[in-house]
Amino acid sequence: MSRDVLVRATDETMDHFLYRDGQLHAEDVPIARIAAEVGTPFYCYSTATLTRHFKLFDAALAGMDHLVCFAMKSLSNVAVLKLLGDLGAGMDVVSGGEYARARAAGIPGDRIVFSGVGKTREEMRHALEHGIRQFNVESEPEIDLLNRVATELGTVAPIAIRVNPDVDAATHEKIATGRKQDKFGIPIDRAREVYAHAASCEGLRVVGIDVHIGSQLTALAPFEAAYGKIAELTRTLRDDGHEISRLDLGGGLGIPYSRGNDIPPQPAEYGELIRRTVGDLGCEIEIEPGRLISGNAGILVASVLYLKKGYDRDFVILDAAMNDLIRPAMYGAHHDLVPIEEPAPGTEAEPHDIVGPVCESGDTFAKARPVPPLRPDDLVAFRSAGAYAAVMSSEYNSRPLVPEVLVSGDQFAVIRRRPTFDEMIARDIVPEWL
Repeated sequence: MSRDVLVRATDETMDHFLYRDGQLHAEDVPIARIAAEVGTPFYCYSTATLTRHFKLFDAALAGMDHLVCFAMKSLSNVAVLKLLGDLGAGMDVVSGGEYARARAAGIPGDRIVFSGVGKTREEMRHALEHGIRQFNVESEPEIDLLNRVATELGTVAPIAIRVNPDVDAATHEKIATGRKQDKFGIPIDRAREVYAHAASCEGLRVVGIDVHIGSQLTALAPFEAAYGKIAELTRTLRDDGHEISRLDLGGGLGIPYSRGNDIPPQPAEYGELIRRTVGDLGCEIEIEPGRLISGNAGILVASVLYLKKGYDRDFVILDAAMNDLIRPAMYGAHHDLVPIEEPAPGTEAEPHDIVGPVCESGDTFAKARPVPPLRPDDLVAFRSAGAYAAVMSSEYNSRPLVPEVLVSGDQFAVIRRRPTFDEMIARDIVPEWL
């Protein structure tokens, strides 16, 4: 077994996608077996990895009153949500559709936190009617609308107000959320004023403070800066007469997308930071991890279609495309690419551009990526594709959404099937006058 496989099998962000007898397995199932039955491309998730990563966060806060709410925007398949919910997870949702998925997975309303900057009246009403732990509200107009909806229903909506601490998370521009120029939350220097307004609303009950500074953080210092500000704000708001009993500290802890990169902090270290910064406040702690629970729990499996000689480069053309995994095109993100059949020791890798069949030059997964010799019909896998991958896929170029597969031990099941062309076309409606 190679060194990198041993590392993946022992560190705290490990996955369960390992080579055995020269073939990549998901837990105890050969990937080639799934490909033969399901066809490519497809996503494959590991139950053991999802379970382990959730339990790492839960253990990190042991001894504190807490709830680990999975950020289901990272991976929202109902089967995965049920798996995590059965382990005791709550859910952090950002749309009515995500709320419906959480309830379909059996998650009770008192374990669902509703976040997001653009909640609609209908979403608010539905959540209030069917159960909600709290709304994380992000603006004064949202406070006023939620108050009206709750009052019309004759109920009281529990809220935490999201404050923007103006902390740079030192992450990608498109996933930073805690700087003063970002669209999220109330400026922290206006928090007292906004909390006073919320407390005056008869349809609202202020229960806490919410903060989230970004995604894919690889250091603890930004968390420490933000949580220090939240601790100070908690004391100030309590002095103002507010009952702050709950702190939603968001998520954002990153994962290693490439072998050889620095390993981000582990959940245990993150938990110790929480204890150090806000642990003396007597508040219930909520966290909203997504990527670190699901990211390394999934892979995208594809087949090689063609090997193409270009003007100044060689191409590997896959049957997976940017509509299946958009992160490289959208963020310039890196995903390790590995063959399903383990290369022999000493095999030389040659640089290739890894591309898909979509008619866009942006449909490129990697440029000049060293890969071992490949042939048409060979299977390959993009690692760390469990988060912000299947959930961001589309039917661009009228390509069907690819299946999702869940593995547990030596068994697997399709948890989202590939639609047929007829099913895709049937959603279109031709008006009678055409």
